[in-house]
Amino acid sequence: MLYYSSKNPKWRNWVLIIFSLAFYGWGEPRWIFLLILSSFIDWGNSIFIDKHRGTKWAKIGVTFTVCFNLALLALFKYDKFLVDQLNAVLGTSFTATGYALPLGISFYTFHTISYVVDVYRGDIKAQRNFPDFLMYVSLFSSLVAGPIIRYAHVEKEIYGRKENLTDFSLGVSRFCIGLFKKVVIANVAAELVRKYMGDNQHPLSMLELANLSSLEAWVGLVMFAIQIYFDFSGYSDMAIGLGRMFGFHFRENFDYPYISRSIGEFWRRWHISLGSIFRDYVYIPLGGNKKRVYLNLFIVWFLTGMWHGPSWNFIFWGLYFFLFISLERAFLLKALEKLPAFFSHVYALAVIIPGWVIFYFTDTKILIAYVGKLFSFRAGPNGNMEVMNTLTEHLFWLLLAIVLCMPVYHSVKKWVEKKTNRITWYDTVTIGFNMVLLIVCVAQLVGKSYNPFIYFRF
Repeated sequence: MLYYSSKNPKWRNWVLIIFSLAFYGWGEPRWIFLLILSSFIDWGNSIFIDKHRGTKWAKIGVTFTVCFNLALLALFKYDKFLVDQLNAVLGTSFTATGYALPLGISFYTFHTISYVVDVYRGDIKAQRNFPDFLMYVSLFSSLVAGPIIRYAHVEKEIYGRKENLTDFSLGVSRFCIGLFKKVVIANVAAELVRKYMGDNQHPLSMLELANLSSLEAWVGLVMFAIQIYFDFSGYSDMAIGLGRMFGFHFRENFDYPYISRSIGEFWRRWHISLGSIFRDYVYIPLGGNKKRVYLNLFIVWFLTGMWHGPSWNFIFWGLYFFLFISLERAFLLKALEKLPAFFSHVYALAVIIPGWVIFYFTDTKILIAYVGKLFSFRAGPNGNMEVMNTLTEHLFWLLLAIVLCMPVYHSVKKWVEKKTNRITWYDTVTIGFNMVLLIVCVAQLVGKSYNPFIYFRF
């Protein structure tokens, strides 16, 4: 209401800045200064680089930005992990500072790094107005869990947005769909994941794992595959929708990844903003497809795993996908292209879903034991009756989740829009549809325990 109370662009930007910082402070008040300080240093450095373009000072400037932001990540995100590895190798007993991870630091550091590098390359001009730059970094809709927004993609909209009722309406629809994904699909899946795989608050013990059947282990893993997709894509939908309400047109972050026919295709459809960052700022500068291809892929996937968390399981997870992408590049993709689509889809899912078990368990012993349980193909002490009853109870929900993993909604929406040509009653139905989604989500949230977004962890 405050945003649209004035047509003045400066006023609107300041409303977004103030409310974005208030939003961040609600969850992480003590680290607001770090967000502002990081933004200010990188903003000032970009102007310095712009002034000294083409000289050694520009190189020093961009090197400083990269080192400064990576040092922030090392200090707040990886300090304990790095100290533990150092102690293990040297036999020392150093103690990590143990800072709590500042909310959204993995995302906003990538925002500022990509911005400064683009200024250095000459792809964009340095933003001279600090409040406008701070708005880009702190924008509340994508601040804490992405998608990672490149400055170049929203440069013209920072001060020249054209808000209109159509965009606002589409933004509301997108937000409601994202909320539905999170509350009705992801949160229900999370309850089943907790039942068969445990969680951070109630880790799965070795005794509980011993009593699991192989089927229960697979059900838990498939539920996690459903949860993480709808949780993260739901957040991205909500962020994109909120941005649209304020005149920003953020790029898509998910494109139905589970319909992929190869692992390479899956990663072109999953967390697109992160993949493009590693492609444009790591893989291509290293040489891309021109030289040392497999070494470049190894570095990218090692860093991708590391980005997700200070734990060996994330590194193993990244290298797991490096292995299959390398095999596809070497010979496997040519073989897959000759097969019917069904078989390549099965292959992709057969690689993707087991990969999520590596992502889930940070405890290596539990991870190894759970993988062993998956492939033991044995019934547990209590048999499989209980898990079959659970699947029966959630049958319609599971079918809905599977259908929504495919581009059915978009196909139906395009068909309806083509047939109706967006006549008045169509807009009325859309409003009604959004209200139904919102009411269902609120009803699901009432009486439920708090279930945060998965990517808040990173």
